[in-house]
Amino acid sequence: MLTHEVEFTPGVSESSILSRVRSFAQGNSLYRQHGYVLDGDDRFYEKAALDSKYVAAMIAFVEEEFGVHVSDCEISEDNLGSLRAVARFVASKQPFAVG
Repeated sequence: MLTHEVEFTPGVSESSILSRVRSFAQGNSLYRQHGYVLDGDDRFYEKAALDSKYVAAMIAFVEEEFGVHVSDCEISEDNLGSLRAVARFVASKQPFAVG
């Protein structure tokens, strides 16, 4: 028998996540130093020589901004390789994500 009712709220939409990830990347000196404009599907590793500093910064941002834990086995170009990949990854880890 349930004695405590849990209230679920929808997750953040993928488009909202994409916008916030783009703002982070544009405001982060690790990205600005490479001098390129990011499109949603641009692969970070193809557009610039990003290294472990990029990965660490993006993971820290995702975990702090969205409350999503990134495990070692999830650190991949498929999940963190583009703005849209990050947004899709974060949305998939949130319960009840919308749009």
